Amino acid sequence: MIAMTAADIAALCAHAERDYPNECCGVLLGDLVGDVRHIRELRPATNVHNGDTERRYLVSPELMLELMRQERTTGRLILGFYHSHPDCAAIPSECDREWAFPFYTYIIVSVQQGEAQAPLAWLLSDDRERFLAETIEVK
Repeated sequence: MIAMTAADIAALCAHAERDYPNECCGVLLGDLVGDVRHIRELRPATNVHNGDTERRYLVSPELMLELMRQERTTGRLILGFYHSHPDCAAIPSECDREWAFPFYTYIIVSVQQGEAQAPLAWLLSDDRERFLAETIEVK
C-alpha cells in the first residue's frame, strides 16, 4: 500500500496537466513502515527522453544520483516514480514493464484531453512478468 496526501495527488495531477500532451515524470520520496510506503515528497522531474515524449519518459541520471546521495543523508527513500499517460489509460505499457524494477511503486495518471484522471499505483512482480495493482491510501 502507498499512503499519500490529497495535496500530493493534486500536485501530481497538476504536473500531468501542465506537461500534457507530453508525459510528465517525477520521483516518490518517503519512508517505508512495514508494508506501507509513506510518500513525504513528490520530486517533479523534467522528462529528458530523447524521442517521443508523448509516449515515453526518462528521469535524468543526474537527478537520480543526487536523490541517491540525499537518501544517505536524509534517510528519505526513493520509493518509486510517477508519470502520465496522455490520452491513454493509467495502465502500465510493455515499455513501462521493460524499464521498471521490482520494489518501486509506479504511479500513473491518465490525462484525457488535458484533464488528469485519478492516478493508479502499480508494483512490478519479482519475476518482472507483470504489474500488480497497489492501493493508494489518501491520508
